[in-house]
Amino acid sequence: MSAPAGAALSNTTFGGTATGQLGTVTVNDQRGVVPAPWTATVTSTAFTTGAGGANQSIPNSDVEYWSGPATSTNGSGTFTPGQATAAAAVTLSSAQTAFAHTGGGGADNASWNPTVIVNVPSTVAAGQYTGTITHSVA
Repeated sequence: MSAPAGAALSNTTFGGTATGQLGTVTVNDQRGVVPAPWTATVTSTAFTTGAGGANQSIPNSDVEYWSGPATSTNGSGTFTPGQATAAAAVTLSSAQTAFAHTGGGGADNASWNPTVIVNVPSTVAAGQYTGTITHSVA
């Protein structure tokens, strides 16, 4: 699995939302087994600035994610986005399915360019916030 090391989200105001695409995430399954199911999941830390104190932290329950459709697939089976549209966005307060593959066999791969939405509380301090969004596959 590969994912971008970093991404910049839009600027916003207190009580607003910062959004942006993360860049291409890819699962490249070369196991060659039949069937070859896999599920990619995504989680997030809180987003913090400064020392990350009470008013310097945006909880991961305010971080939303939607995978969007595949930007490319290769191989047999069914490739299913976790959240095909913005209306299906999920919060990252717990692990969520980003993409899945069922059926098929042999080598396969899928890529997608997910969107992240950070809902900025009106009570946080001004600053540049950073967080970690982690993709994994099993």
